[in-house]
Amino acid sequence: MMETFQTPIPGLIEVRPKIWGDARGFFYEIFQQENYSEIGISIPFVQDNLSRSAQGVLRGIHFQVNNPQGKLVTCINGQVLDVVVDLRVHSETLGQYHSVILDSEKRNQLWIPPGFAHGFSVLSETADFFYKCTDFYAPEDETGIMWNDLELGIDWKIKSPKVSEKDMKLPSLREVLDSLY
Repeated sequence: MMETFQTPIPGLIEVRPKIWGDARGFFYEIFQQENYSEIGISIPFVQDNLSRSAQGVLRGIHFQVNNPQGKLVTCINGQVLDVVVDLRVHSETLGQYHSVILDSEKRNQLWIPPGFAHGFSVLSETADFFYKCTDFYAPEDETGIMWNDLELGIDWKIKSPKVSEKDMKLPSLREVLDSLY
């Protein structure tokens, strides 16, 4: 029903669902609990989100401190560079990031366990980005890491990112790690 790919960061899994298509169009299951449980994703999902963004928009890098969200994310229209930063206290990859291009042609997904910060940049003209979340959004609990943190050195694959005022004021990775641990 799907292919899975382990990333260099333990627990972070890229998923490529099986797509059935012909001249009429295509069909695929975005999520089916039994299949995802078989690959170790059995945390219940409580909220689905959909965002639309224009080319060059950069969202993130966000996380919730006390109510960390696991997320199953996919780009259902367009293409994004999806980026996650490991903030799990006992992780051997604490403070490291991983990125993957999520593409509506490939229909690939990324499973992001609780304990990661998450962001993405829009590479296509527009992108519709879908999130299944394991905890509710709590704005008072949300913070993040500055998108252009020198320690991370992320190549967002866009020249002049369009970043929200809120995201421009986020702390550095070092400041986040010092405040959490």
